[in-house]
Amino acid sequence: MRPLDPRLLRHAHAARGYVALTAALGIVTAALVVGQAVLLAHALGRAVHDGADLATIAPLVGWLAVVVALRAATTYVQERFAHRAATRAVAELREAVVAHAAALGPRWLAGGEGPGVATLATRGLDDLEPYFVRYLPQLLLAATVTPATLLVVLGLDWVSAAILVVVLPLVPIFMWLVGRLTQGRSERGLATMRRLGSQTLDLLAGLPTLRAFGRERGPASRVQALGDAHRRATMGTLRIAFLSGMVLELLTTLSVALVAVGIGLRLVEGELSLVTGLAVLVLAPEVFNPLRQVGAQFHAASDGVAAAEQAFAILDVPLRPDGTRVAPDLASSTIELRGVSVGRTPYRLDAVVRPGRVLALTGPSGGGKSTAVDVLLGLLAPDEGGVVLHADDDRIALADVTRATYWAQVTWLPQRPVLEPGTLLEVVGGADDARAAAAEVTGLDAVVDGLPDGWATTLGRGGDGLSVGQRQRVALTRALLSPAPLVVLDEPTAHLDAAGERVVLETVRAMRAAGRAVVLVAHRASLLACADDVVVVAPADLPHQAHAEVGR
Repeated sequence: MRPLDPRLLRHAHAARGYVALTAALGIVTAALVVGQAVLLAHALGRAVHDGADLATIAPLVGWLAVVVALRAATTYVQERFAHRAATRAVAELREAVVAHAAALGPRWLAGGEGPGVATLATRGLDDLEPYFVRYLPQLLLAATVTPATLLVVLGLDWVSAAILVVVLPLVPIFMWLVGRLTQGRSERGLATMRRLGSQTLDLLAGLPTLRAFGRERGPASRVQALGDAHRRATMGTLRIAFLSGMVLELLTTLSVALVAVGIGLRLVEGELSLVTGLAVLVLAPEVFNPLRQVGAQFHAASDGVAAAEQAFAILDVPLRPDGTRVAPDLASSTIELRGVSVGRTPYRLDAVVRPGRVLALTGPSGGGKSTAVDVLLGLLAPDEGGVVLHADDDRIALADVTRATYWAQVTWLPQRPVLEPGTLLEVVGGADDARAAAAEVTGLDAVVDGLPDGWATTLGRGGDGLSVGQRQRVALTRALLSPAPLVVLDEPTAHLDAAGERVVLETVRAMRAAGRAVVLVAHRASLLACADDVVVVAPADLPHQAHAEVGR
């Protein structure tokens, strides 16, 4: 990423005001630095050369104290707003990345850069804070303080200015050389961290299954190896940062020493006044200090810079264009999947979803049932065929419909329902009478009666505090209360016993009786028997698995 990437200002609006404020404070800091050097030189010159007492130089000392206080106040203001701007900018960038990744759909999230989005949006983008708080201010100070002090030195002593002009370019050259090496290490460290995050998330998601088979300790060595790789990458970056900092300190020290030697020789020969020499000597380190700090702070911000590059790579992925038409009322519409084929699937799927009927999608694992659901939900665009909405005499392609107006009429229940933290009453929602009736259908009323706090029971993330079957009852109750005319249930009985299966069947019948269109992804014979239409989804190279619609 460039020192100040325009994409950062485009995606993080909070950074714009912060950059403008920091630039203004940089100009103020440059004026204060020059004023501090001049006042200090005059005070020391009068005391040493003219033998002035403290009372004589008291006004200069007083103004010097004021300048120092103003410089400290400027630094305080910059630090205060830096942390605020960093928090807001990172939050805006994180929100943009998550929203864009979600808009790209589940197929993109399942491959390529998708698995690392969670790590990038959390730990990765948090590393941008050093960039905002320390690196960017020093970068703007280097663009204001360094030229200003150099011009003042030129006006005071052209010899010292010539020395500074000759040695000054060495600092950015060394910074560029070391930065190139550090950038590669930071990118590798971020990639290792993302692999570690993805591996850990997969392990946590599959931990119940691994424990059931006694294999929960199997992936430990892989996670430990990734952790060690990330630690080595981080320590390598720190070593380079330390060595580069030492090189920059040595370079600037020698450069200031050259100026000091020249000033000392000319002071002895009487070619330079003491006040001028002191002013130049105080200003010389200030010429190098912003550049030196840029080099030192770049390494602290390099992980954030690498994360920002990854974020921009995601944000630059083009989205599938949204439609322009409002979705019709699905309560009175028929949805037709006509010749749908995605990717390399060697079959074309035909199915019809009708209000007041249950459509079951069945077939072997990996046959394309989840892909068909993604197409039906508008999350995935088919490579062939399409989804058509039949409303009265109007035929509207799903691709031409704004997804927000379509999704507002859809309820989707995955195999593992997503339950937000909160009380059971807040999670389920609905009016009291409707909630009680739905809970009676799904059997949630018996679960609530067995809880100490009843509907006021607090659930953790993902429904923590309830069993798998109880969570499924909560999700079914919420789906039953939803007014959405289209309900999609993905393997709703996958983790349930016979009693839970009966609950699902009763819920599906209640949804059908309410005139809602229900789509099931199912394997069990009981669910298939409950369906009005069954479509077997299977690759064409399995002749014993015909893909046809069966009406009942």
